[in-house]
Formats: sequence, C-alpha cells, structure tokens
Amino acid sequence: MNAETLARPFVVSPPRDSARSEAADEARRAADFAEATDEALMRSVAMGDEAAFRRLAARHAARTLALSRRMLANAADADEVLQEAMLRVWVNAPHWRAEAAFKTWLYRVVVNLCLNRQRHKSFAPLDDAAEVPDPSPSAQASLERREADAAVARAIAALPDRQRAAIVLTYYEDLSNAEAASVLETTVSSVEALLVRAKRTLRAELRAQSDDSGSRT
Repeated sequence: MNAETLARPFVVSPPRDSARSEAADEARRAADFAEATDEALMRSVAMGDEAAFRRLAARHAARTLALSRRMLANAADADEVLQEAMLRVWVNAPHWRAEAAFKTWLYRVVVNLCLNRQRHKSFAPLDDAAEVPDPSPSAQASLERREADAAVARAIAALPDRQRAAIVLTYYEDLSNAEAASVLETTVSSVEALLVRAKRTLRAELRAQSDDSGSRT
C-alpha cells in the first residue's frame, strides 16, 4: 500500500435504509405495472404476484361491474359476479393462455357467470332505477331522462339471455361484432342475427311501455 493510497480519505457507505428502499422498489413496480399490458400483468399474476393482480383488478373492475349490472339488472348480484370473476382471474392465471385479448376472456367469464346466475335465480329491476333525483332547476328533465333509462333497462332485462348479452357487449361496452362473437363463443353472423332480433324486440317493448304510460295519463 503506497503513500497516495494511505492519504485518501476513508469513506464509509451509509447503511441501507430498508424501508425507504422497499418503498422505492414498490413505486418503481407500480410505475412498471401502470405501463404493462393486461397480458403482461396476467403473466405476473400467474407467478403469484399480488401487486400485479391488484393492478389488473383495479384496471377492469369498473367496466366489469357495469357489464354485470346491465346483464343482471341487480346491483347486489353484480357485485357478487365482480368478486367471483376476479377470483377466477387469480385462480386461473397459471393456466391462462393468451389466445384472445385478456379483456375478451374476462368479459366471457363475466357474461357466463351472469347467464348462469340468471338461470338459477329470478332478478329484480335495477336497484337505482327508481331513485329520486336531487332537486335542481333541471329536475324535470333529469327525472324524464332517468325514467327513459329505466324503461330501456327494463326492456333489456326482459330480452332472452344471448340477445341481452349481444346488446350489452356491442352498445354499452363498445365491442365490435367480432369481439362480441369471441366473448359469446359464436360467429359474427350469429351476433348480427342476435342484434337484429334484440333491436326488434326492444323497439316493440319500448313502444308498448310508452303506449301503456300514455293510457294512464
């Protein structure tokens, strides 16, 4: 060891702050997950990554719940379907194969859960369809809009299962006919036929509701 080496100051590295380091690592992981595709997150979930699962669930929970509510017309049942669907994401992740987009696979799970639930249980009208709007200058317009929405909800709820699914997926979830066909595991032409029949039924039902409402006034 020479004199120059001895003359250098002896620097001791500060101890690693484990809590701060873990927080930084978690922040980096959160940033990575924010940019990750659904498929990449699903691969992480398959390896038991709970943080990836939470990110994936948060990303899709609102749309999944909305889809369930429109399919079931019952908020409590829709909440249960959401929980069961997310449980299936966690359980099935190790066996999941990216043969279709994750959203398509998830919507297929949700639609099937809704259809199965409806086959075994009668459902009530939308829980919030009869809520009284807050008083405001536009209260009458708001009430009329809510009544119209409730009428559409009742008409959709009365559709046969697969017609209702086709309408909800294409008109409310903005899926293409091809994507809806993948969710329903059928052909595009079958989805188109379902939509034609559903729209015909909806027009007749809404006209009947309007005529009935007019006869009572």
